[in-house]
Amino acid sequence: MHPASPLLKGGIALIAILGVVVANLRERIFDLFVPHFPQEGDPVDYILDNGLIGWALLVVAVVLLALVIGFYISWRMHLFRITDEVVEVRSGILFRTNRKARLDRIQGINIVRPFIARLFGAAKLEINQAGQDANVQLSYLGSASADGLRREILRLASGTHVSAASGAQVADRVGLADENVIERRVNEFLAPELDPDAAPPESIVKLNLGRLVGSLALSGSTIFLLVLIAAGVTWIATTGDFFALFFAIPGAIGFASFYWRRFSKSLRYSIAGTPDGIRVGFGLLSTSNETLPPGRIHSVEVSQPLLWRGPGWWEIKVNRASHSSTKGAGGEANTTILPVGDRTDVRRVLELMLPELLAQAGDGDLSAAISVIESGLESKGGPDDGFTNSPRRAAVLRWFSWRRNGFAITTGSLVLRKGAIWRQLVVVPQPRLQSVSLHQGPILRALRLADIHLHTVSGPISADLGAIDQDAAIRFFEDVARVAVSAAQSDTSHRWRAGEQPA
Repeated sequence: MHPASPLLKGGIALIAILGVVVANLRERIFDLFVPHFPQEGDPVDYILDNGLIGWALLVVAVVLLALVIGFYISWRMHLFRITDEVVEVRSGILFRTNRKARLDRIQGINIVRPFIARLFGAAKLEINQAGQDANVQLSYLGSASADGLRREILRLASGTHVSAASGAQVADRVGLADENVIERRVNEFLAPELDPDAAPPESIVKLNLGRLVGSLALSGSTIFLLVLIAAGVTWIATTGDFFALFFAIPGAIGFASFYWRRFSKSLRYSIAGTPDGIRVGFGLLSTSNETLPPGRIHSVEVSQPLLWRGPGWWEIKVNRASHSSTKGAGGEANTTILPVGDRTDVRRVLELMLPELLAQAGDGDLSAAISVIESGLESKGGPDDGFTNSPRRAAVLRWFSWRRNGFAITTGSLVLRKGAIWRQLVVVPQPRLQSVSLHQGPILRALRLADIHLHTVSGPISADLGAIDQDAAIRFFEDVARVAVSAAQSDTSHRWRAGEQPA
């Protein structure tokens, strides 16, 4: 591990806490070791007046030596290894921990570079696994070592026998050895978030500053803030009591922190495809970039709040079988893949995340698949939009959205469309489907309607659709059961490069 790992994992905070304790309780601490110390005297003056400078320096040196020895032992006891099956991490001095990540269960690999760690040229590598609290962290590695280690882990997980080290990569490593420390740190700070050796040099989506600021201004948080301000002004104008302003100060700090976190997290946003999956990067001072291997996205949701309707902006979220400890783009959970984008951006990201939607389609099916996605975003519904929509009698339960409420089965994916005020399009890759269910209560039975639910891993996306014609729902249930089994049997995404052979 990186030699500064003990400091970055809590050593700096420990030293700071010790300094605060000593500064505030130095009289009491000094009294423990010097029984005749005067109660009103200053320890520093006492040391100077009694010629105890040498002893004081000795005590400081012993404390520093103890910290250095403790940090060194902690560093030496923090080890990891990679085999053909697992990534294993061992750490701890008195209490030992041993965590393993199976390569066939890896859902993503995230490299985080906090600002302080970047000053030391270090990075944290987090291996995301399916399950709760199953992730494995390597804190901290050298920045270049973290990138190389991620490539090696993905190579082993992909099932390929092709060596990860190419001639260019070897030359890059030799070049790093020739650089001095200052040049290396500057290059790491200025380096693009996407690794040029593994991803295209440019992101497929450009998140410009104006769109980012506009998306924050038109968010639900802004509406809530305006409502609070209006309520506060009304209260002061009605009662003449300015006591409410005391509550405004912490509220203003909280909202400012929220907006700054979302703004800074979305800066330098980038997304691109690599041979080992999708690479998503973001961050200004503290940066993060994550690789999502093929087949690890269980469902995709494209949504559009009402206030984003005018500029034509959309947001993309995903359901994954793991949850990273690091916040994703926009300062939200790591399920947010695209914080804000237009229709062109959405189509590019969907083509990147759902290649089976287009790759397996023929010329005719290709245009049909694209048409379904396009109409799923903005179509108001109709008989020829590629979806099976709710009948008119569903307007009793879906007052505004019954025309847009529908489903479609495309090549490799299941598509649900819903919402008229808050538009949503949910895409579930067929191999990732776990089960499908129908539900019909007494009201739905009286209206000859049914609800359908596509079960995937837990997350922010709920792949359900209500108020569908019961006969259409039954046919959908049967068709989904057939295509999902066939897709799962032919799925090879868990070993996405197994067919590659060494040259």
